[in-house]
Amino acid sequence: MKFLRNLLAAILGCLIAFGIMFMMFFIFAALVGSSNDGVKIKSNSILELSFSEPISDYLGKNSDDPFGALFEEGQGLDEILHAIAIAKNDSKIKGISMNTSFLQAGFAQTQEIRRALEDFKAAGKFVYSYSDFYTQKDYYLASVADAMYLNPQGILDFKGLASEVLYYKSLQEKSGVKMEVIRHGKYKSAVEPFLSDTMSDENRSQIKELITSIWTSMLEDISETREIDIKSLNTIADTLGGRMPKYAVASGLIDGTFYFDEYESMLREQSGIDADAKLNYVSLEDYSTIANTKSIRSGTDKIAVIFAQGEILYGEGGKDYLGQGVINRALKKARDNDNIKAIVLRVDSPGGSALVSDIIWREIELTKEKKPVVVSFGNVAASGGYYIAAGADKIFAEPTTITGSIGVFGTVPNMTELADNIGINAEQVGTNANSVDYSLFEPMTDSFRNQILEGIENTYDIFLERVAAGRGMTVEDVNEIAQGRVWSGVDAKSLGLVDEIGNLDDAIEAAAKMVELENFGIRKYPKYKSDFERLMDDLGSAKASIGEAFVKEELGNELYQSLKEIKEMSKQRDIQARMPYTLNIK
Repeated sequence: MKFLRNLLAAILGCLIAFGIMFMMFFIFAALVGSSNDGVKIKSNSILELSFSEPISDYLGKNSDDPFGALFEEGQGLDEILHAIAIAKNDSKIKGISMNTSFLQAGFAQTQEIRRALEDFKAAGKFVYSYSDFYTQKDYYLASVADAMYLNPQGILDFKGLASEVLYYKSLQEKSGVKMEVIRHGKYKSAVEPFLSDTMSDENRSQIKELITSIWTSMLEDISETREIDIKSLNTIADTLGGRMPKYAVASGLIDGTFYFDEYESMLREQSGIDADAKLNYVSLEDYSTIANTKSIRSGTDKIAVIFAQGEILYGEGGKDYLGQGVINRALKKARDNDNIKAIVLRVDSPGGSALVSDIIWREIELTKEKKPVVVSFGNVAASGGYYIAAGADKIFAEPTTITGSIGVFGTVPNMTELADNIGINAEQVGTNANSVDYSLFEPMTDSFRNQILEGIENTYDIFLERVAAGRGMTVEDVNEIAQGRVWSGVDAKSLGLVDEIGNLDDAIEAAAKMVELENFGIRKYPKYKSDFERLMDDLGSAKASIGEAFVKEELGNELYQSLKEIKEMSKQRDIQARMPYTLNIK
């Protein structure tokens, strides 16, 4: 009896403790939320851009969730671009100061921010940049500034683009664990690292052409704003002409070397305030709370912008991966809403499940029967990411978008050699000839391999047909540029895989033109559950999120990303229409 009394007391104590913790948490959240209401913009303010968090195309914040912002990581490209556009016409914003190192954005995202800053400058406002360390992507973004400065002891990286691919054939042989690979497409090099220890000529060729096209696009932009011809920029890269601050100044890559206090003195002068006055900085995060309450476009008629981002996996989907559940619901809502006249699908995906890609493709086809669908490609729209967009009425891509990769593959892990080495023997019993189709501990049979290959060939043929029908090409013509080959946005346009080079705004304007709209508002889909809402739904998922954050903190971003890739590979249950490899360009 004493034991039962103590147990009940302990349970009651835990419940009370949890109750107190939640009450304190809600009070804290309310205080933080109310602090945003106190953001005031003073005259002669400078909008400060640091981009310290990873940038996604879209975070899908739910305005009805007052606690979501406390848990969200990252920055939404849509909000960044909107804040810059609002600041352009804000009389209290004098200019922009960028202080960015290690920008965590894709090349297409960087290009979009760069264009927004060019538009900001067109209003007669200044943009200046300062950094202790410019990576190549940082430099590309900062080169749009009226002037850019580097710490006298700082570093500027400008040497051209490169990419590294790891190969695992010998590791598989030594460990006894290998990936059984079935593929179609001579360029389908997502699986090449499991088949070889060296890069194939085809893969080397496509990577070289891809990064050269991206580099050329970057140089064209840098050349225009820095007034250095492209040949000279390549010479600077070849000779590491920016490797020291004094060389970077001499070559024209930057305008000067300042310590940060000297840079701020220059900002005071440009802002027209006293030399000893305090600069009125406003962070992008704070300014966004104000900008998000203002609209650039308005009207009863709407254009829906639906964001499809992340690897394609079977299931509900969210801000981290693309599933058929949330995207198809968004498409249905948009096409059934009488106020929405056209739809823009923003795609940023390396592909994934061929099944899910086809399910989403079908929903887009149904949507096209009622309303025009225009697609805007972000950083990457490859394989399954291209599949879902192939039938759109019009496709836009950035020059630096990675797209194409029309090919299919399957990978199945096998541990036969490891099992033999450690003394494991698996025996199977079945009722029919093919009831025992595959075992992790037995060599793959020809019968099973042929079944998988048949499915891959069928999926590839359907993929070609989808692209051919959507792009007005023959299957033979699509096959010539398919085979898993990846292209830049510029090359994809010349091949007919996309219609126009342009950004999300260009796609929105094209959609409006199709339905003859001049005045219209924007409605964004989908709305994702925040981490807080998921915490309420499932404490287990919150535990996973906390654990993931801990691992990322301990390992660092690069090792964490490698671990994440291995984890994602383990989720590939069906035939894959996926980006040929994880391309890390630097």
